[in-house]
Amino acid sequence: MIFMENKKPLSPHIQIYRWHISSLVSISHRITGIINIISICFICLWSSLLILGESNYNTINFFLSSIFGKFITLGIVWSFSFQILSEIRHLIMDMGYGFELQTTKFTGLLVIFGSFILTVAIYLIGKFFLI
Repeated sequence: MIFMENKKPLSPHIQIYRWHISSLVSISHRITGIINIISICFICLWSSLLILGESNYNTINFFLSSIFGKFITLGIVWSFSFQILSEIRHLIMDMGYGFELQTTKFTGLLVIFGSFILTVAIYLIGKFFLI
């Protein structure tokens, strides 16, 4: 058996890799995509419960009216907001723009902070303008 004298990893490893905004946005984009698919399934289930009767619908409506339900709803709205802004960023990059280092940092931060701003805006619209 041959042992290596040098025990350094052969490729960049998690211990020496520096995180960048683009890698954070990329990983978060994948995670929010999975969350959104699961959310859409639950939204379809919730709305299809109208067929089975008002009591089933009221049970889920009661859950969504609780503090935990509102937190989940806000999280889902943030997830969709992040996904939308990240998709717009990817669309622009697919057209060949925005590959400069400063631009990728700026657009990554724009996606992160913009998703929170968009979530707050959607919350305020829902709270003050919808009954």
